[in-house]
Amino acid sequence: MAQDEDFKPRIGRMRARPAGRSRTYFSRVLKAANLAGGTNLVAGRRSAFTGARIGRGGAAGAALAGRDRHAAWRHRRVVVKISPKPMGAARAVAGARAHLKYLERDGTTPDGGRGQVYGAQTDRADGGAFMDRCEGDRHQFRAIISPEDGAAYDDLKPFIRRLMARMEEDVGTRLDWVAVDHHNTGHPHTHVLIRGKTERGDDLVIARDYVSHGLRERAVELVSLDLGPRTDFEIEEGLRKQVTQERLTALDRALLRRMDEARAVAPLARDPFHRALQTGRLQQLGRMELAEPIGAGRWRLADGLEDTLRRMGERGDIIRTMQRELKAQGAQRSAGDYAIHEPGSRPITGRLVRRGLADEQRDRHYIIIDGVDGRTHYVDIGKGEATAPIPEGAIVRVAQKPIAARAADRTVAEIAAAHGGRYSIDIHLAHDRSATDAFARAHVRRLEAMRRAKAGVERERDGTWRVAPDHVERAAAYEAKAARAAPVTIETLSALPLDRQVGADGATWLDRELVSGAPEPLRDAGFGAEVRGAQAARRQWLVAQGLADDRPHRTVYRANMLAALHRRELNRVAAQLADETGLSYAEARPGATVEGVYRRNVEMASGRHALIERSREFSLVPWKPSMDRQIGKHIAGVMRGDGTDWTIGRGRGGPSLS
Repeated sequence: MAQDEDFKPRIGRMRARPAGRSRTYFSRVLKAANLAGGTNLVAGRRSAFTGARIGRGGAAGAALAGRDRHAAWRHRRVVVKISPKPMGAARAVAGARAHLKYLERDGTTPDGGRGQVYGAQTDRADGGAFMDRCEGDRHQFRAIISPEDGAAYDDLKPFIRRLMARMEEDVGTRLDWVAVDHHNTGHPHTHVLIRGKTERGDDLVIARDYVSHGLRERAVELVSLDLGPRTDFEIEEGLRKQVTQERLTALDRALLRRMDEARAVAPLARDPFHRALQTGRLQQLGRMELAEPIGAGRWRLADGLEDTLRRMGERGDIIRTMQRELKAQGAQRSAGDYAIHEPGSRPITGRLVRRGLADEQRDRHYIIIDGVDGRTHYVDIGKGEATAPIPEGAIVRVAQKPIAARAADRTVAEIAAAHGGRYSIDIHLAHDRSATDAFARAHVRRLEAMRRAKAGVERERDGTWRVAPDHVERAAAYEAKAARAAPVTIETLSALPLDRQVGADGATWLDRELVSGAPEPLRDAGFGAEVRGAQAARRQWLVAQGLADDRPHRTVYRANMLAALHRRELNRVAAQLADETGLSYAEARPGATVEGVYRRNVEMASGRHALIERSREFSLVPWKPSMDRQIGKHIAGVMRGDGTDWTIGRGRGGPSLS
């Protein structure tokens, strides 16, 4: 055993270890675990790997996200939303082209003109050429950049170009991008489209940290540099405004962070100014029945406070949007006449005032309808590509899309259950002797739509369909998914504005309402009052044309009035088209076969018609939405009283149109 006197200390400097080498094996294990993103054994907290720094700009994003939060009060605020959008499918590319076209629409410049695409080097870029370059890309980035003080800029282009140059430095590659400035809201903002490719042609992967924080911080830097930091007066004035706002504010978030498990909180800020703001906000929440005092200066916050305030803010934004659009058209409505369409609401008939983007990142669109009920309605119509363009001023009917399986789904399930889980046109006709070929083809079109949406049906090579036992439930799920993308159906009753229908020589929506046994109920206010006046003027026009008799207390219309108006307009438009095309017009009569190449649609007061062209003549037939995918193709069909059953191609074996 060693004795105490055997120990001889050696005085001197501690030897240096090689750089990066841990003192002990255990220390090296801890360091490796921390670097791997597991549990931090030293600090005792969880720091799981999230992948937020994978991709270009990860280091810059992490550094920018970790800045001193107190400095944010001094910085100018900028809202930046950026997200990747897939571009692999042809439908996605078409949607991207439609999105760019929508960004270039009229009414987005300060003087109400058309939006102009620009790039890094030019003020007039070619948006179509940019989209051509995007063909074949895996994805595309779409960004919205909205400085709170954007109105202080005479032109946003230099700011956006400097921001994109900083982004190129952060992600380490040149970017191919175009942008469009919009001035049609309270805050000027810019839409930027960025190709998902690096300058070397590789897929551009941007770190989530940079997407979430980095680009916004770069924008804040530039705006603060251009306009200077926010002064104490600006900061205090902005906080004072939050006290009475009916939306989720920074004051509310601070209170929510400090409340205890019983949702109780007290204004305990050290600074008297901030303590007074918190007290005032709690009192305002109390008046809104979203908080209640519990004594000793403490308040209990209501359950769901955050969601309630967020919905109130969205509603306020919607009301202001409707007020702005109606004011632009010279119309005024009282506060009680603004309505937001909710699921389960009754159908709405009225004039289309405006279509716009409610959520530009998720491509959620809205329309504003000036209804015949005297109210102005805001309607979320879902994805932009789900609803075809409708001219402003058109008369439309909006109804909630039913979320349930259709009768065709139940018929298919019944026939398949009786034939070993299989369905086809031949099986259908053999199972139901009263069914027609056209009726069975409609069921096949339904199955084809579900197959394209991967809704649980399969088509065999011989043309038969494999149908699951729970087909009805799968069809209901398919409808529910479709309703999320397009929650309502929009029927265009007339593309002609109301004032142009009064003297139109075709069968207009006004005429159909006048002879209808169940016309739309009109309120003597707003657009309802305008419709009443237009109907009175239309009656006088019909009497003058010999299509109606004005008798005491009522007007009697000719039995064939609508057909006579339709034929009158059809002959006039056909004569104009004959002069344009050099072809003769051949009227399509009920029961006759119409065959030819579908060239285009023709908008008429009586409704949209399709121009079917043959070698020396053409016909005008009622149009269907699915026909526009067949422009330039040969189609054939038989005119019926309730429509036309069309077949693509020259043989009867080709696909049919719904």
